Amino acid sequence: MKIASGILALVLSVVIFLQSCTVSLGGSILAEEATQQGGSVGIFVALLFLVGGAFAFGVPKASFVVMLLAGLFSVAAGATTPYKDMTIWGVIAFILAIMSLIGSRKHKNFGSKVES
Repeated sequence: MKIASGILALVLSVVIFLQSCTVSLGGSILAEEATQQGGSVGIFVALLFLVGGAFAFGVPKASFVVMLLAGLFSVAAGATTPYKDMTIWGVIAFILAIMSLIGSRKHKNFGSKVES
């Protein structure tokens, strides 16, 4: 589970980064400050997805915390800016956080088996 959440987070970080750069650039060109700010938050969320995806392989509990932060920032940006796709990225971040948490628990239980 942690490998799947890590790979998904890393791939989605690239998609979020490209989309957020486009939104930020479009907001800058059209002189829409709120859209530009939404794009800037999106770039930060893409960075959080990248970090969360990297942590998912070795330290899934840290990935859980980082993905929760990404989800909170995304939902807040989606609610307060015209960049409504951030709400979708926030929900996906919450799902990936849960996947990381499940992955950390499965790993813990696997190591505690005692053979007789």
